[in-house]
Amino acid sequence: MRSVEKVQNVLLQWPMQFVNGERVHLVDKNGRQYALTLKAGETYQHSGDTVAHDALIGQPDGSLVTLSRGKRMLALRPTFGEYVLKMPRGAQVLYPKDLALIAMWADIYPGARVFEAGTGSGALTMTLLRAVGERGAVVTYEAREDFAGTALKNIERYLGPVSTLTSRRADVYEGIAPEDRNPPFDRLVLDLPEPWRVVPHAVEALRSGGIYLSFVPTVPQVMQTVDALERANVFGMIHSFETLLRTWNIQGRSVRPDHRMVAHSGFLTVARKIDPGLWRKMNPESARVVDGVYEDGMPENQEDPCV
Repeated sequence: MRSVEKVQNVLLQWPMQFVNGERVHLVDKNGRQYALTLKAGETYQHSGDTVAHDALIGQPDGSLVTLSRGKRMLALRPTFGEYVLKMPRGAQVLYPKDLALIAMWADIYPGARVFEAGTGSGALTMTLLRAVGERGAVVTYEAREDFAGTALKNIERYLGPVSTLTSRRADVYEGIAPEDRNPPFDRLVLDLPEPWRVVPHAVEALRSGGIYLSFVPTVPQVMQTVDALERANVFGMIHSFETLLRTWNIQGRSVRPDHRMVAHSGFLTVARKIDPGLWRKMNPESARVVDGVYEDGMPENQEDPCV
């Protein structure tokens, strides 16, 4: 089997041909995708049909292949979003719709130094690595050895060897190691059940102006997260939101939304680390208004920029 480095070198060439050892998706006429890793001499089986891996190796990306019983399928090198949905899983992976928003709202830029906790199956880690580029760095913590092992295999299978990744078997609830947070991180991204327990560590690990982002699936979790950020007194511009993705079926003059959609998957909470004192969080139900102005000087009808 060729090494991952050789696979990457081949991918840089044109035309892009499938090589031994890489991940390929077979797509049927209904758009269903089936993943396989090419291995010379082996055979792929699908619903009673077979196709030799050797018949795929050397073919260009986007080729039509014919299985043993005459069924035709499209052979494609998967996009990142397609790879994430079909790769081996330890923990549940984030959907591409959430991964895309995380990269945007956390403002992951080339050269950024990013901390991640909850490596899981590696989908979010790969998103961060692709965004920081060769000049950036990603430090990721995962408490479970089995999850970390699956994630590292998924990352190497898709990205190859990555020099910008530091992966640690550690419980972030217990803190972020001093050697990891020196210098401070530009961004901190969490995919954990209890991100509010990491907020005190984020205060120490993030640089001033840095961005905090966490993903949680339920309302009680997002409430506790926002409360912890507000109580820390160094986070402002706190926003929480979800995204719903609905595809449409367009066939000639027949245009309608699809019957199924990727609706709620979780809440994203984003905050900036700032100098304390600009905004003081106040309970609107108990705030006292005098002559149309809150006691802290904000006009009654003026929108709080921190909400």
